[in-house]
Amino acid sequence: MAAGGRPAEPEVIWARPQRAGRGPRPAHSRDSIAAEAVRIADAEGIEAVSMRRVAAGIGAGTMSLYNYVPRKEDLYELMVDAVGAEYDLTPPTGDWRADLLALARQTRALMHRHPWLPRLLSPVYGFSPHALRYLEHSLACLEPLEVSGGEKLELVAAINGTVATFVAGELATAERARSLPWSEDAEQGVRMAWLGSRLATGEYPRLTAALTPGDPVPGTGLDMAAVFDRAVSRLLGAWAA
Repeated sequence: MAAGGRPAEPEVIWARPQRAGRGPRPAHSRDSIAAEAVRIADAEGIEAVSMRRVAAGIGAGTMSLYNYVPRKEDLYELMVDAVGAEYDLTPPTGDWRADLLALARQTRALMHRHPWLPRLLSPVYGFSPHALRYLEHSLACLEPLEVSGGEKLELVAAINGTVATFVAGELATAERARSLPWSEDAEQGVRMAWLGSRLATGEYPRLTAALTPGDPVPGTGLDMAAVFDRAVSRLLGAWAA
C-alpha cells in the first residue's frame, strides 16, 4: 500500500476493506461518500466532483478520504453503483422484449435524473454490486430467448449503448436550448423556413416526400418517449427469436 491509503498495484474497490489502515472504527462509509458525490454531480455537473469537495461535504479531511477511496476513478465507480440502486428490478413477465423495453425506459429516466451518468458508463464500472444485480435481472428477463449467454450479454450492451446515445442527444439538445439568446421556438422557426426554401428548389425530392405534411420535422415537436420506444423496439425486433 502506498502512502495515503492509495494502492501500489491495481485493485478492485469492492475487494478492499471499507477503510484502509489501522485505527478507530471508520467515521464514514462508502454509501455516504457516494451519496455526497452524486449530490454534487446532480447539482453542478461531474466536473464539480473532486476529492476535496466530497471530503468537505461529509466533514472529512481530503487526505483522510483517500483511506476510503484511493482514486478518483474509484469515486466514480461508487457513484455509478449508487444510482444503480434506483432500478426497480421486479420479476420478469415472460415477455422478454417488453421486459427489456421497460428496463431501457428505467435507464433513460435514470440518466435524466443524473445527467452525468452517460459520461461515466464504461466496462470498468460493469461489475459493481448493483451492476451485477442489473445484469442478473437482465439475463432473467432474457431466459425465453434461445441464444447463447454471450449473445444475451451482447444484446444488453447494445440496448444500453442505444439508451446512452439517445439520452446524450437529448441532454445536448436541452443544454443548447438553454444557451440560446432567444427562444427555442424562434430558433426552430428560422431553421424550418430555411429548410422549406431548400425543399422548394426540387433538389431533394426524396427528403421532401419523407417529410409528410402533418408529421413533425426531426428535432421539432417530437414525442421523444415514443421515439425512444420505437428505437429500442426496432433493436429488440431485429434480434433472433
